[in-house]
Amino acid sequence: MEDILDVYEMPYNPLRPVVCMDEKPYQLHGESRKPLPMRKGSELKTDSEYVRKGTCSIFVFTEPLGAVRHVSVRDRRTAADWAQEIKHLADVCYPDVEKIILVLDNLNTHTLGSLYKAFPAAEARRIAKRFEIHFTPKHGSWLNIAEIELNVITKQCLNRRVESTEKLSTELVAWESKRNTDISKINWHFTNDQARIKLISLYPKIIPLNT
Repeated sequence: MEDILDVYEMPYNPLRPVVCMDEKPYQLHGESRKPLPMRKGSELKTDSEYVRKGTCSIFVFTEPLGAVRHVSVRDRRTAADWAQEIKHLADVCYPDVEKIILVLDNLNTHTLGSLYKAFPAAEARRIAKRFEIHFTPKHGSWLNIAEIELNVITKQCLNRRVESTEKLSTELVAWESKRNTDISKINWHFTNDQARIKLISLYPKIIPLNT
């Protein structure tokens, strides 16, 4: 926990951006009956029944201090899918920075070893060297700022039925563009000093030795 909080307290450095990553499974739903259109004084009415259209995974990368984020949709969430997203982050989103400081959880696919499952060894190593990895502790995913971004996506973009990955991708690209244009930042305030007070029960109790 303290390692992650130290990362968040670092001053903004565009050559060493702090990027938080998370992913969210998503259930695609279609309408079982045609919705009743909006009328004056009446909202769009949809039936409570829906048709399952499969599942997909939403990947989100957010740079809290830089006010930019990247969101994508994949059919699966395998090691190779994660590796492809990491390559895009390094080569497309941040091609010219010195190092990408990446904060993420301990999902078993979230390792640099996944790069070697998707790319030849030399390419995997090239991508891996672009990153400095910091993992949130087990049961400590609340420390990942990307979870905040996912909550915003859920409220602003996923609060209705979406029936296909193509439609979902279109919706998320529009959401990403609007949020980046608005320069929406996430200001993290919880520090190590506060953690040592509010979460004191989690720290070992030190018993001084008798002299």
